[in-house]
Amino acid sequence: MDILLLETLIPQARQWLEARHTVSYQPQLADDPSALRRAVYKTQALLVTPKVAVTRELLDFAPRLKVIACLFDDTDNMDLEACYERGIRMIRPASAPVRAQAEYLLGGLLMLLRRGFGVSLGGSRRPDIRLGRELGDSVIGILGLTPAAHTLAHMLAPLGAKLIGYEPALHHSAAIWERLHIQPVGLAELMAQADAVSLQMLYASRYAGFINDAALMHCKPGQAWVSISRSALFEPQALASALRDGRIDACLLDGVDYRLVSEGAPLHGLNNLIVTPRVAAHTRESRLRANWYLVDRMHEAAPTTAGMAPAGLSSVAVAAG
Repeated sequence: MDILLLETLIPQARQWLEARHTVSYQPQLADDPSALRRAVYKTQALLVTPKVAVTRELLDFAPRLKVIACLFDDTDNMDLEACYERGIRMIRPASAPVRAQAEYLLGGLLMLLRRGFGVSLGGSRRPDIRLGRELGDSVIGILGLTPAAHTLAHMLAPLGAKLIGYEPALHHSAAIWERLHIQPVGLAELMAQADAVSLQMLYASRYAGFINDAALMHCKPGQAWVSISRSALFEPQALASALRDGRIDACLLDGVDYRLVSEGAPLHGLNNLIVTPRVAAHTRESRLRANWYLVDRMHEAAPTTAGMAPAGLSSVAVAAG
């Protein structure tokens, strides 16, 4: 199978793929749409980067294309309908970053429940720091029951935290709540009871501004928030107001749209808002899982296979998928 790589794979995974298929690694094509259209004519599998827009026009130049793979979750730059119409298989390592994301959420909760992060000593031996909380004696609100929430729940339960949860797409009678030891509640009840909230909801256009004034008006005063969800779930002015008046004591957002914190924006300059550049999923381990999952699935999609998977590959791939 002719495979075109626009994204960098770990050396071992790339070498394994090259031993079984015709592989061309040309990352510069991601910045040159014209050259990319010329290069994909014979391509059967394409590994893209977030910079590449997979449009109908590009697909028209790739009549043999059977597989599109990517190492990222966001598909806003892909015409999924056009891929479906052409029978092109999409490969994404959806579960590869789950544990990394859960660890980020857990670390954020532990950090924010200790009041005083960001308080400088300022030359004083005894800075004014408020008492924090221990996770084992706290109520944690799980907002969104994505795979990262499942893993986080398994991490939190042994620490003694009481878990309550809300998922707009899941009925409170679903068996998964009991399996995860999470008490399902309504959104307003979660806001009112939780000492800290972990947000990992999937985004859809109908949920734009889901976290708004109507939701945040119920916040338990001094609440801590950690989120790995898309920032479009938040109504910026509502979040800014909650951070300023003490309903939310501190908030950690991963991957927020930079425009929401730029000068002149409602969230700009808030010292109890911490923003990280989408680092939750970026660990060595999640990258390893994602890379092996992709090469295994691209090899599997080949019209004819040229060799067996190396020892350990299948287990890594299953864990990533």
